[in-house]
Amino acid sequence: MKTIDHKRLDQVVLDARKAADARAEGYREKALKLYPWICGRCAREFTQANLRELTVHHRDHNHDNNPSDGSNWELLCLYCHDNEHQKQIEADRGYTDGRSSRGGGATHNPFAALQDLLKKKD
Repeated sequence: MKTIDHKRLDQVVLDARKAADARAEGYREKALKLYPWICGRCAREFTQANLRELTVHHRDHNHDNNPSDGSNWELLCLYCHDNEHQKQIEADRGYTDGRSSRGGGATHNPFAALQDLLKKKD
């Protein structure tokens, strides 16, 4: 039985994390220089004070695809970025939106009787 060299394993993980952080820092800085500090979905504006809440989203979901023109990036706030990835997860699992034939959309209309209620007041 082979023993695991934990020290070497820790070093490999540390090196991989540092490389990923360096790669992310590079494209993040480039994206922040290329694009206005506005979420591409909800249009929330950012300043230096809250810039940490603005993320770089890779349109093709490939973090290694970083063309210098920024064509694979869009700036999204944390909430919109999480939502975008959740949509991708659901699509990968075969879930669909409410417009499909599978259904799942809302069936209750809370305003169905509103016209009748307004007529009664006249």
